[in-house]
Amino acid sequence: MDELHNNNKPKTRRHFDKEFKRDAVRLYYLSTASLKQVASELGISDRNLFNWVREEKKSQALSNDKTDLIAENRRLRKENEQLKMEKEILKLFFGLRVS
Repeated sequence: MDELHNNNKPKTRRHFDKEFKRDAVRLYYLSTASLKQVASELGISDRNLFNWVREEKKSQALSNDKTDLIAENRRLRKENEQLKMEKEILKLFFGLRVS
């Protein structure tokens, strides 16, 4: 019988889109308020905001790593082209001297 009179509705899980999460993280970074205060102002749990900030930091780190790899790849390709050209010059130089 208690179950029939129980007014406690099951908690429904709220879904936040990427834009909201990004804006919440941006607001936290721009604010002088604590993470808990920003989360409270947005009506979300501080744990949610903490997780979103952590995800953003990971994403930035991965992005930086990717940028570094792209730059290194570009540098190595350029160096490889330079070495190929030097090799061809040496072939020509030594080929002419032997004849």
